[in-house]
Amino acid sequence: MLKHVIIKNMDNLNISNIKAVFLDIGGVFLTNGWDQKSRRKAAEHFNLDFDEMEMQHNFIFNVFEIGNISLDEYLEIAVFYKSRDFNKDAFKNFMYQQSLELPQMLSWAKTWKKKMNLPVFAVNNEGKELNDYRIKTYNLHQLFDGFFSSCSVGVRKPDPRIFHIALKIAHINPEECLYFDDRMILVDTAKRVGIQAFRHSHFEETKTILEKLI
Repeated sequence: MLKHVIIKNMDNLNISNIKAVFLDIGGVFLTNGWDQKSRRKAAEHFNLDFDEMEMQHNFIFNVFEIGNISLDEYLEIAVFYKSRDFNKDAFKNFMYQQSLELPQMLSWAKTWKKKMNLPVFAVNNEGKELNDYRIKTYNLHQLFDGFFSSCSVGVRKPDPRIFHIALKIAHINPEECLYFDDRMILVDTAKRVGIQAFRHSHFEETKTILEKLI
């Protein structure tokens, strides 16, 4: 079944004019930085009303991810809108601990990067503090030449402007790059921009495609 998926994805692949690779981070190399699963765990750990916290989170999270407020300001609204028996530092440490490396992909990709001459950029949604933590903790500079993170460019996927910004700064045309994301809606967004985009669902599948660039 996996072999069939790889062959199907390769059918429309044109690598002859590829000048850069764009990659998501959460769901491809690391767990998502602060997804609903992590928030449920936080609610259980700190004895919070998840539904209430989730409503507060949904109200403000997009503003945090595009860099308009800090993590402390996000937490003031999402968690500390009432008195708690724990402080922000304890909660932030818990948030950071939810970032874990996914099996195989990151270590392989760092070795792959050394074998080719193309630039590799991250295009990801993340608030600044989480983004900084993940880049530093997992040595992501060993893989990425730059980061088009939502907190830095002021827009977040699925807004197509994040891809237009990345293409403009990288000085490449849409058809001259590949993009991988674990969410199909974001793959489709990149495709509508004109980028050769693929869903990352299996290590071996993504590895097979990326190895064609060496």
